[in-house]
Amino acid sequence: MTTQRQRTGSRLAGSTIRPAVGEIPTRKFPIQREIQRLEDELNAFNERIAELEAEGHRSHALEVLNANAIDFARRIDELRCLLVESAPKAEAHKQSSSKS
Repeated sequence: MTTQRQRTGSRLAGSTIRPAVGEIPTRKFPIQREIQRLEDELNAFNERIAELEAEGHRSHALEVLNANAIDFARRIDELRCLLVESAPKAEAHKQSSSKS
């Protein structure tokens, strides 16, 4: 028989309201919003591919879904590269303006 200790003082213990993590403001973060949209579509393609493969399908439609999933992954990677390239530039701009 196990006993459970009641924890007091935990900030998360009584919290039932959680912020929407998936929501990104479009005007402030358009690239992140586009990445999120593409990831959602990629997940949908991957789920459908898994369903068809589980059913034993080996059709042209499966090849098309795979090609589309790869294209979505490529586009996501391209957008992530844009974020990585712009981050050092923004950081350098902040440092040079603070030294002035």
